[in-house]
Amino acid sequence: MPPPTDLRQGTLDMLILKAIVAEPQHGWAIVQRIQQISDNVLQIGQGSLYPALHRLEYKGWIRAQWGASENNRKARFYSLTAAGRKHLESELDNWARLTGAINLVLETI
Repeated sequence: MPPPTDLRQGTLDMLILKAIVAEPQHGWAIVQRIQQISDNVLQIGQGSLYPALHRLEYKGWIRAQWGASENNRKARFYSLTAAGRKHLESELDNWARLTGAINLVLETI
């Protein structure tokens, strides 16, 4: 298995927002979802996840509510706010433009 990939702060924020777009998730579920979908290439440690969640909550892009996890433990569940949805759409558009431009360069040169 290749080594884990380091993520830049903005990319991690975008991945977290995307992971909770469909339904609220607790922190561990967010990490598992991103790892599962990326075939374990993207691995997020608690030292990166929780500061990112606090940052996103501070910016008003997510909100947190206490609830019970699947194993009936108390956990904070994170969901997108309207501002978070708008920010995610903007970030996804920017990501598509950037990766498209990079792919053009890689395919041309």
